[in-house]
Amino acid sequence: MEARMTVCNMSVEAGARAGLMAPDDKTLEYLRGKPHAPDEAEWASASDYWLSLASDTDAVYDAEVTLDAALISPFVTWGTNPGQAVPISGSVPDPEDFPEERDRSAAKKSLAYMGLAPGTPMREILVDVVFLGSCTNGRIEDLRAAATVLAGQRIKEGLQMLVVPGSMMVKAQAEKEGIHQIFLDAGAEWRFAGCSMCLGMNPDQVPVGKRCVSTSNRNFEGRQGPRSMTHLVSPPVAAASAIRGTISTPADLMTAGTGN
Repeated sequence: MEARMTVCNMSVEAGARAGLMAPDDKTLEYLRGKPHAPDEAEWASASDYWLSLASDTDAVYDAEVTLDAALISPFVTWGTNPGQAVPISGSVPDPEDFPEERDRSAAKKSLAYMGLAPGTPMREILVDVVFLGSCTNGRIEDLRAAATVLAGQRIKEGLQMLVVPGSMMVKAQAEKEGIHQIFLDAGAEWRFAGCSMCLGMNPDQVPVGKRCVSTSNRNFEGRQGPRSMTHLVSPPVAAASAIRGTISTPADLMTAGTGN
């Protein structure tokens, strides 16, 4: 369910006005018993209504796209908007390779701000700060996924990692499961719930000229602090990057060691 919320959230960043997924049995299972959910007396009628919020069986769409999730490689942004991204196995693109002038111009501007050279392998980019949190990737499933990668490991010496639950309910659940201790043992900071470094809230900012791997949903210029450089990634990739000190996937920990 958390992954569905992320897809809906990020669909707006892809240019949609909204992102919706039809409720199903998994949705009902997720909601049942949650605070503010209908009680048993009202559950049946509420469930019937929610399940009715689906597209008509004969609906026609402008386009239909089918993706095999098992074949999708982890992506990471190289520029200053969520659409400027490549597989982690790829490299920083050359602006001259973009067919449209507006895309070439945007890429040149982004690379100048990010301090990156075309052709640089994404896995060779050094990381100063890792932010795990936000409304996009700060839910309990996200924290569990990152904790699985960090268990028994230590983050790279000299690197800062902030872990910020998406809500106080998520924070309480993570502490009940002992997940917070995994982050603390790894050398990360366990924070109260909130926006935090997602938008550079109060003192939680990426220092000037430093590079952050972040699970937040926006990477615009100055988003996490003046002259901060942000690479958007998933929670497992954020955890692996914190351990190795470069943009990495959990698979990299097994093939090349932790680098600590």
